[in-house]
Amino acid sequence: MRIFSLLGRRPRTASLALVSAASLLLTGCGSGGGGGTPDDTPARPVDGGTLRYAVAGSPATASDDPHGGLGNESDVMRFALTYDVLTVPGANGEPRPRLAVSWKPNRALDRWTFRLRENAVFTDGRPVRAKDVLYSLRRIADKAAENYGRLADFDLKSSTAPDDHTVVLATRAPMAEAPKALESISFVVPDGTTDFSKPVPGSGPYRVTDTDAQTAVLIRNKSWWGARPHLDRIEIRAVADPQARAAAVTSGQADVAGSVSPAAVKSATSSSSVRVVTRKGVTEYPFIMRLDAKPFDNPKVREAFRLAADRKALVDTVFLGYGRIANDLPTPYDPSYPKGLEQRTRDVARAKRLLKEAGHAHGLKLTLHTTTSYPGMDTAATLYAKQLEDIGVDAEVKVEPADTYWTRIYAKKDFYTGYYGGISFSDLVRVGLLSDSPTNETAWRSREFDAGFTKAMGTLATTERNAALAHIQKQLWRDGGYVVWGTGDGLDLVAPGVHGLPDGPGFQRMFIDRAWKAE
Repeated sequence: MRIFSLLGRRPRTASLALVSAASLLLTGCGSGGGGGTPDDTPARPVDGGTLRYAVAGSPATASDDPHGGLGNESDVMRFALTYDVLTVPGANGEPRPRLAVSWKPNRALDRWTFRLRENAVFTDGRPVRAKDVLYSLRRIADKAAENYGRLADFDLKSSTAPDDHTVVLATRAPMAEAPKALESISFVVPDGTTDFSKPVPGSGPYRVTDTDAQTAVLIRNKSWWGARPHLDRIEIRAVADPQARAAAVTSGQADVAGSVSPAAVKSATSSSSVRVVTRKGVTEYPFIMRLDAKPFDNPKVREAFRLAADRKALVDTVFLGYGRIANDLPTPYDPSYPKGLEQRTRDVARAKRLLKEAGHAHGLKLTLHTTTSYPGMDTAATLYAKQLEDIGVDAEVKVEPADTYWTRIYAKKDFYTGYYGGISFSDLVRVGLLSDSPTNETAWRSREFDAGFTKAMGTLATTERNAALAHIQKQLWRDGGYVVWGTGDGLDLVAPGVHGLPDGPGFQRMFIDRAWKAE
């Protein structure tokens, strides 16, 4: 799944691939010195200047519609700068205010009242009203087939706008994390907007002056309600190849390169004055096994494939010191991650035995699909295929084009390499793990799991809710379709003089309106 944070997670997938008032706008998003070369930030930010940002994206999957599939990170960054959202992720994992200044549930947790700020205006001068918010959310829901149903848990037909600054959102079941489910993806446009072929008025910190499939130029929105952005202008350039993004910074053609490889970081920081912004443990390339396809419909085969993984070798080879081993659950950074879970380790003898018991005593032959969309995806697949040889599995690695991987391979092939970039566990469940999830990438269907999630979402107390979510994760660890071998740090290269970049996971890092540049 290619998801940031909801949905994490994303050029298109979430994969599913799919989350803050002046001082709260980017609480928890860091100063940009999250690792690597220290950020020698002066005491006072400098106003003015242009920031050139090379970010993951492809012209082939570019979109101007903020309510659709979010296929490119470059598009998401443009949307995050152009449009307001209701909530954004906070430092402690809880949602913080943005366009919504407060929220409160009813006793049953199936109605949430959001109070909107009263000083937000679109760039054409119209005030932002509740009807604009409700229209935008309904439009997102109507485009569920494109956006992986990212608002599927909301009953937007039953939702209302009782006054200009109040929205009452209904949910289909008790939903303790409704504000979190809206983090960073509830892009608000004027009521009735249908034509996105030209820039649409937004109420965010910047406005678009020029855009095409590869490049967008934005200038500061002087009427924005929030803290005045420091930068006058931001240029966002979609670059599919991570090596090319890194080269753009080292050659002086860009000021920031998002999601570059560990090798590029080591090379660049040893030979130039560029810095690295580190997002700890947010990058994953899990191997996806679909439970509705042979041979992965047999739990013994799935367990054998997990036991075949030499996790340390994968982490060392793919992340080059910028990572740590994982334990087959996709969101180890989530507050609900189960404590005390036994670490699964490599056991070739047991894996061979399980394959024999599953009827594959003479081995298996299959294809493992991967791509170069994110740095190390192809390396991970190649090394894992060699590790599978030790248990009698002949896995042919097929490197697919990055431009079409998330539309032709993701959630369609039986065995492939996925991607996560910081999605929360609850968002992952909604999009890809419930029996009726719109993008069930592993074909995981369990009534017990579904019921456990429903129970958790009906629990307002955070500690109790996380305990319930931890319980169902243990079932996923035992029987699911993931080989999550490690987590790597997200790595961005930054030219000298650039400061204030967010270093949080998922969509959090798309909100760069507090960045600044010392010439």
